[in-house]
Amino acid sequence: MPRELHTARLINKSCLSEPAQCFHLEFAIDAMAEFAFIPGQFVSLVREDSRSKLQTRAYSIASAPRANAFDLCVNRVEGGFFSNLLADMEPGETIGFHGPHGLFTLRQPLTDAIFIATGTGIAPMRGFIEHLFPDKAPSQSNGRKIWLVYGTRYPTELYYSDFFERKAAEHEDFSYITTLSRAQADWIGQRGYVQEHVAKIAAEHRELHTNGTATAAEGAPGFNIHAYICGLNDMVSANRDRLTSIGWDKKQIIFERYD
Repeated sequence: MPRELHTARLINKSCLSEPAQCFHLEFAIDAMAEFAFIPGQFVSLVREDSRSKLQTRAYSIASAPRANAFDLCVNRVEGGFFSNLLADMEPGETIGFHGPHGLFTLRQPLTDAIFIATGTGIAPMRGFIEHLFPDKAPSQSNGRKIWLVYGTRYPTELYYSDFFERKAAEHEDFSYITTLSRAQADWIGQRGYVQEHVAKIAAEHRELHTNGTATAAEGAPGFNIHAYICGLNDMVSANRDRLTSIGWDKKQIIFERYD
């Protein structure tokens, strides 16, 4: 059955990183009063290319639900049809899409959670944080501890840092950790790959809740925690392997691959 197509109009565009050519795009759906989706889901954009061939590309939504709007985070990619089309869009232009789709959503009831992202894999994490810690509204985290571990190569690839730093300052149950894999000498933050920091958080969480005596079963003391991972396949696999090696059940690990 053909999927119902909608039209989204670009209402705002900002550059998150000039060196990385990464853009934040805000769209409105004029034909809808409300666009209902679950944070973490994606939309599939649709456009004919120069050969009149229909191209489709999935993009995670980089926002929580708000009226008839949604946001995307897009990197320009050399030779990429959709990435360049979106990076070159100007406010007022439109794009076709269908959705929302996807199961990369917060499991209920909400538990303590580690959000893990690299690159534009930060998009659904921004949606999660907007949902859990909304502006001018009570927190939706129910006192659960949330960590966001965001890894990139260079500081210029740390997208939305001002937003995450502000949320971490406002909410003691949210921690924002950044790490660089190719840090220069003047970088004063964390270094290395995300899985190294995730393993440390997981070990500390287990020790805090169990004094190190937990068994490797989902829901057992110390294991009332989930990981949500979004990024390239190698990063996803590295984190899954690291967590299962220290006793996590695979059901505790939810992931979305970008390749």
